[in-house]
Amino acid sequence: MLLHGFFSYECDHSSLAQILVLASKMQGTKVVDESHDQDTTDLRKCVAYVRDLAPNLDKSNLCILVAGALGGRFDHEAGNINVLYRFSTIRIILLSDDCLIYLLPRTHHHEIHIQSSVEGPHCGLIPIGMTSVSTTTTGLQWDLTNTEMRFGDMVSTSNLVQGEKITVQSSSDLLWTISIKM
Repeated sequence: MLLHGFFSYECDHSSLAQILVLASKMQGTKVVDESHDQDTTDLRKCVAYVRDLAPNLDKSNLCILVAGALGGRFDHEAGNINVLYRFSTIRIILLSDDCLIYLLPRTHHHEIHIQSSVEGPHCGLIPIGMTSVSTTTTGLQWDLTNTEMRFGDMVSTSNLVQGEKITVQSSSDLLWTISIKM
């Protein structure tokens, strides 16, 4: 893991050239070697490091933006989505060139404020971890009203944002995905 200024780069030695490590050290970057741990993904190590960096700090306003987290190998994307689920108390946004994804924990009533100049209109809600016995939304072209969703049956994909505010309430954690305009 490389820490330089406010940026953190998580890598193990199998994916990072030794010359980069040496150059980073010479510039004063702190290098944390996590190459011994091959049982967790680089993103999971990075999020855990950020979480543990200041254990007494209120994390309610912490938001981690992960650029390049989508659009590559699907097994890596699935691993990144698993990190959202594993660290459900931290707001983590996975970003690609054309969409973003984040977790909506079941313990909250969510208000999503849409900035239509940079996001939308295509969106989706996908249950993760368990069946959503009941999901209710407002602000979508095809709103859900106490709708049951699960893999192998109903999931809300290819929906459209209709306004500047979306509300979501669900009995399970959901992935929120929305297109972005670059």
